[in-house]
Amino acid sequence: MTMPFPRIRSTLAVSAFAAALFGAAAGAQAADCPNGLRDLNIGVSVVPPNVVHTTPYIAKSLGLFEKHCINANIIAFEGGSSATVIAALQQGKIIANVTAAMVGSGMKAHQIWGFAPRLPQSYVVAEEIKTKADLKGKRLSAAGGGVGGFNWLMARALLHDAGLTVDDAQFVSQGLAGRLPGLVAGQLDGVSLHPEDVFLAAQQKPGAHVLVVLAQAMPDYVFNIYGASDEFIKNDRDLLTDAVAAMIEANRMIYRDKDKVIPIMMEASEKPKEAVEFAWAELTKNCIWSVNIGLDRKRTEWTIANSVELGDIPPDRNLTYEQLVDQSIAEAALKKVGGPTEINGCSA
Repeated sequence: MTMPFPRIRSTLAVSAFAAALFGAAAGAQAADCPNGLRDLNIGVSVVPPNVVHTTPYIAKSLGLFEKHCINANIIAFEGGSSATVIAALQQGKIIANVTAAMVGSGMKAHQIWGFAPRLPQSYVVAEEIKTKADLKGKRLSAAGGGVGGFNWLMARALLHDAGLTVDDAQFVSQGLAGRLPGLVAGQLDGVSLHPEDVFLAAQQKPGAHVLVVLAQAMPDYVFNIYGASDEFIKNDRDLLTDAVAAMIEANRMIYRDKDKVIPIMMEASEKPKEAVEFAWAELTKNCIWSVNIGLDRKRTEWTIANSVELGDIPPDRNLTYEQLVDQSIAEAALKKVGGPTEINGCSA
């Protein structure tokens, strides 16, 4: 049974203000494309996106996709591992988040570039929760995909550390936009939040606090890696290479030109300036965004093994690095942008 291609959220409105500022430059860049602009859909894992997910919005708003002869349409999904993402990857001309569990479950796709390979979130809990063991019996978020979704997976990992199982907590499914409001309203006792929402939670929910910084608890866990179907990779490798090149340039601009990217992040994420600036500082300080290929064999193999251990990948479908990752596209894109670099100690 095929699922309709999701049409969830366009970025035309998001980037309209930036288009006025940068349209002339983008048009000049597009004029260097003798065959015109090639269409490409870019998937984003959250509606509206968190600050960490805004790389393609920045690339679009600042004309970086057009510079590489691409007409990018950004589509936001309710969860990076949702059924609609999987269907879109299998059916459409799209790049989106691809996980080891997806490929291990039989999806014919490969990861091609790690745009935010490290976990950016913290697990935030109500005042009375002091340890992981205190999560027993509590209402925990399963936003963005329910069972198997990112929030569910992070809560499961914390419960496991405390010798508990998912049956020891109550999981609440809701839209991703409901994560922070759910905590503030007391509907949730624990939820994985991005830095901008950690900032807002401290203002809006007395006693709410960070139980675990997820990157510290799971330093080798691979967070968000763009990938494409094997058919797409086979048929249009040049387009994928150019798209990755544009987004590498966007990530580098995030580190180097705060004043230019913050307004785009605010517009896309629909979050106030203070929260976005807090998130930008946290994410750049911790090297969350990649500046090169964003792919790491050791961390990827750890994530695969972790997925097998927890049952997300059947043992008989265990993956090698090469079965999950096509690194050649990111390497080709890196050459297009002048080769590897390091920015403020960040070199992934």
